Amino acid sequence: MNKSEVIQSFLRKGYLVSPDLLEVDISDNKSFLDMLSSKIVSKDKPLIVSKDLFLAVTNNGVIDINWLEFEKSKVLFEKKSINKMYDTFLNILNPNGEKIKNIKINGISEIKRIEEKKPIERSNALSNVNVLKQFDLPSKKINIKDFVNYFKYRYEALKGILQGRQELSNLHSINRILNKQSGEEVATIGLVYDKQTSKNGNIILTLEDTTGFLKAIVTKSSPEAFKAAGNICLDEVIGIVGKTNERFLFATSVIFPDIMNNKQKKCSEDVCAAFISDIHVGSKMFLEKEFIKFIDWLNGNSSDEKIKYIGPRVKYLFLIGDLVDGIGVYPGQENSLLLKNIKHQYNRLAELLSLINKDIKLIICPGNHDSIRAAEPQPQLDKDYAEALWNLPNVIMVSNPALVNIHSNGEFEGYNILMYHGASFHYYVNNVSSLRENKPRDNPSHILKFLLQKRHLAPSHSSTTYVPIGNEDPLVIDKVPDIIVSGDMHRSDTAVYNGVIIINCSCWQSKTDFQEKTGNNPDFCKVPLFSLKEKKVFLVNFAE
Repeated sequence: MNKSEVIQSFLRKGYLVSPDLLEVDISDNKSFLDMLSSKIVSKDKPLIVSKDLFLAVTNNGVIDINWLEFEKSKVLFEKKSINKMYDTFLNILNPNGEKIKNIKINGISEIKRIEEKKPIERSNALSNVNVLKQFDLPSKKINIKDFVNYFKYRYEALKGILQGRQELSNLHSINRILNKQSGEEVATIGLVYDKQTSKNGNIILTLEDTTGFLKAIVTKSSPEAFKAAGNICLDEVIGIVGKTNERFLFATSVIFPDIMNNKQKKCSEDVCAAFISDIHVGSKMFLEKEFIKFIDWLNGNSSDEKIKYIGPRVKYLFLIGDLVDGIGVYPGQENSLLLKNIKHQYNRLAELLSLINKDIKLIICPGNHDSIRAAEPQPQLDKDYAEALWNLPNVIMVSNPALVNIHSNGEFEGYNILMYHGASFHYYVNNVSSLRENKPRDNPSHILKFLLQKRHLAPSHSSTTYVPIGNEDPLVIDKVPDIIVSGDMHRSDTAVYNGVIIINCSCWQSKTDFQEKTGNNPDFCKVPLFSLKEKKVFLVNFAE
């Protein structure tokens, strides 16, 4: 059996072959594979069969190895890229230099080998990423005081924004309003403690500040205020203008912190940023063929004349959570998994991302399917589970949410990009009637616009699971971003609101039974691209 036949037989059994194994005479290849299978006592199957492993098996040793650690040590090959190993296999398999289009690894999926083409010249602009804000695990035990400080920080931060609004110039604390005579026009800022509808259809708000509580009544006689009050959420911070009446305030205006018109920026370099989310590697429904097509395009190897010159302009790729499908995220998930080990899922993603040109910065935040706590803010991906991703030289790990600045230099201040996966979205879809009218599951940009008006990513206490960290609320949008980007809804949607570009990413997973039950209508493999020079967003579709 020649070398090519040896390697092919191992690949069919789900193993890769370390080049040093070819130094050993394996004339009876079938017997060795049978012996190997009978002696492995650990559940995880190795990816690489080496000379050392061969000697251990044939010397009647019982194999019980940490296969992930074993794989890493062999893949590195003295800190060389994993791609070098694949190239070695390809060279052995193809002594005559013939092209291999597809090669199966572990019987799981395909790594496509592209026909050699003259690559399109890439942009020589230097990428630059600065993480302006991200969050880590709390370093102490959480108690009630931390939750009090969490809401106090939210109130003070958003109060500071609202105080600059001209409509709230006659500002008073709640305690002072309660002591005023009836009929005086006043303004106040408070956190919404309660919201009810009276028998005659008026909206009754209970506001709270650091001095006390106040009931504000919004009637249909003030139509603009009444319409705005319909969109008020519990626990958000708002401004109210109205007239006093004993211990009530009859509201005439409702003021949200909101985003004012954002200033325009202009970058002189022809550079793009791409945005993807919800890749769900490890799922049987992961669209790997389309994802590799996207990677080919990033590397300048697309055959599509209309778009092939755009890929080499991409210097930044944002990955907005749900990188893998995870384990035990929802009941019965194991039936839809191709890879049932979370480390294997991340290893596979790392394999794919390692194919991307290293001059493209990969900025990665987690989502609710990833191997990290579900409570927000979610810290960076766990190094134990996602070590293969951490080892990629062009990866920048951030928390969820995070604020990142890209492409700043001496002449340009760069663009600020707010990353948030979007765990809170479903709460507002289900609880805000004005959002439901716009079919937010199919048009998620309406949700992001709604949250920008609140200046908070999850203003209601029950809209997401969270952990208070320090004396701050990490979900407050205190700094206005140039772009806000999210995922989770598996729908591609873009918009502009008061100068802020809104991007929601599509997914790389076909529709699951779980999504069928929840009413999600995903679209697939659409990549929003942001031109830093033109300050415009356009979509590239990689769906087959």
